[in-house]
Amino acid sequence: MERAPLADAVRCLQRAGKRVVFTNGCFDLLHIGHVRYLQEARELGDALIVGVNSDASVRRLKGPGRPLTPAKERAEILAALACVDFVTIFGAATPLQLIRALGPDILVKGGDWAVDTIVGREVVESRGGKVFAIPFVKNRSTTAVIGKIRATATPEAGAR
Repeated sequence: MERAPLADAVRCLQRAGKRVVFTNGCFDLLHIGHVRYLQEARELGDALIVGVNSDASVRRLKGPGRPLTPAKERAEILAALACVDFVTIFGAATPLQLIRALGPDILVKGGDWAVDTIVGREVVESRGGKVFAIPFVKNRSTTAVIGKIRATATPEAGAR
């Protein structure tokens, strides 16, 4: 969803007394850790917005071989989850501008972030909102999935 209509939707929800949750990430190769994380994030409020890093942003963060899945497809997959209400793609190095534009009530990141280092924390807290770090599901990551695929791949499989 584009930024301006999404910001309007957020204001409408907030006027109705709903708490809007925001999180962001690459979400390349969606796995059970992502799903559980997003479900927990959604439980913190009434609507969940997911900001998805653009393809160029993922390459800057993860390297030239990523993403494996294009941003539009990652966004469509996330939007299909029952716990996700809105998805938007952003290309900036951080989601700070997006968080400022949307003004969520709750900001959530994974447990590898200390709350005081979460980008956008000051913006959300200055508006009376809350910031949470949700613990990761152990041994579940896109990098681990990619590593396992590479470790078990055979040269013959690539030739098909």
